[in-house]
Amino acid sequence: MERIYKDSSQSQPKFKMRHLPKLFMKAAKIWNANNPWRLGAVVAYYAVLSLPGLLIIIINSVGAIWGNEIVRGEISSEISEAIGPDTAQAIIGIISNTQQDNRTLFSTILGVAVLVFGATGVFYQLQISMNEIWGVKADPNAGFVKVLKDRALSLAFVMAIAFLLIVSFVISTALTVVSSYLSQIWQPEFVSIAQVLEFILSTGILGLLFVLIFRFMPDMEIHWNSVWLGGFITALLFNLGKFLLSLYFGISEPGSTYGAAGSVVLVLLWVSYSCLILFFGAAFTRVYAEKYGPKLRPQEHAMIVENKEVIVENGSKRAK
Repeated sequence: MERIYKDSSQSQPKFKMRHLPKLFMKAAKIWNANNPWRLGAVVAYYAVLSLPGLLIIIINSVGAIWGNEIVRGEISSEISEAIGPDTAQAIIGIISNTQQDNRTLFSTILGVAVLVFGATGVFYQLQISMNEIWGVKADPNAGFVKVLKDRALSLAFVMAIAFLLIVSFVISTALTVVSSYLSQIWQPEFVSIAQVLEFILSTGILGLLFVLIFRFMPDMEIHWNSVWLGGFITALLFNLGKFLLSLYFGISEPGSTYGAAGSVVLVLLWVSYSCLILFFGAAFTRVYAEKYGPKLRPQEHAMIVENKEVIVENGSKRAK
């Protein structure tokens, strides 16, 4: 697909809601051209490897404020709702087995380092996939500094998720109290207002996470105004997909065929399918940014990939 580069002197077109169908169609072409099934499978594989470390960091970070047991219960509930109670129990069991207190100082330090490296692996691979959606790649000559920067960014996303979980828990607790109070003084149909409000707020928090991913994950200089719409559209699609996937897993039980490995297979399927929605949102954000946003350019130590050639910002070209 032809890349759009605007001259800074050109006036930018204004987005209107009637443009959405055309933007969706263009996004679908970019999404399909980048083989999202392959990208989703890669991220899903690394998600399984990163899941224990990722959840341990989140549980300990959020648990320092909210309490480890409460956080563990909330995460277990979310996993159970999305994939099933057996998978949730298996994942929580893995986390419990990795948190042993009878370790030396050296093994603890080494364990923390391995934990951080493992937890950031899925975001590192997600960044590579985002770069493919955006048609950009890291400069292979960037060296260790680029890898270290990307790992630090991945760790920042882990902590951002922990922070958003804290906010989500506070909001959910407040809405639960409000809903319980309203159920005593209002008719049941009015209580649904609190439930709708909880859905809107949870979608907003999820949308904020996607906005951060679309803004910082690709190796492109993307303006904030270019990512808000794509982030919240992705959040809506993600919640819809989460509901449909829970129905699919509940009816077909695809993990039952694999016996003891069923929990791992369900995680792979859930992450892979969810990534399809995430990558579509990234493709939509790219289309929106190219049409309505400021001029795009690759970040330092990155280069645009186009027509099997790498186009460096100064205009020179090198073969892929």
